[in-house]
Amino acid sequence: MKIEQTAIPGVVIIHPRMFSDDRGYFFESYNRGKFNSLIRDIDFCQDNESKSSYGVVRALHFQIGDYSQSKLVRVIEGRVLDVAVDVRKGSPTFGKHVAVELSAENHLQLFIPRGFAHGFSVLSPTVIFQYKCDRFYAPGHEGCIAWNDPDLGIDWGVPADKVIVSERDSRNPLLKDCDCLFDYSIDLYK
Repeated sequence: MKIEQTAIPGVVIIHPRMFSDDRGYFFESYNRGKFNSLIRDIDFCQDNESKSSYGVVRALHFQIGDYSQSKLVRVIEGRVLDVAVDVRKGSPTFGKHVAVELSAENHLQLFIPRGFAHGFSVLSPTVIFQYKCDRFYAPGHEGCIAWNDPDLGIDWGVPADKVIVSERDSRNPLLKDCDCLFDYSIDLYK
């Protein structure tokens, strides 16, 4: 596995080591020992999978307080633009984002630590998207910011007239109006 640092410390792109021949390919999608030694000590406890069609934007979500989550995300089929936004007040990269294309062809994974909002847009006809979380989902402890917040300047790679968002995501607040952000001075891993 090769680790690629991004412009925001802690958000990491993972390039798995691929083994290919005329039969197909093999790669190790997750190895706890390697992950913990190369990135950070994490105990993932929940795996999730979604299927979406072209133009769907699922964004920008996070869990708050004691339910904050780190995520390790990847694509099984199709391709997405995956986005992590720093929502830690006081952080030198507050409001900045990392955007990475993840696909079934490139096999890249993105690690998103606690303190970041996460979302993705579907760039292929369909996508199957998987992610690991280090804390269980807790309804009622969710934070969201607007996927189209002009201050974030995210280009989702989908024409505006083709974007499909849930009713809930169409009502998310702008980052500047969100009242459930993280404090950069607090260690989220204690």
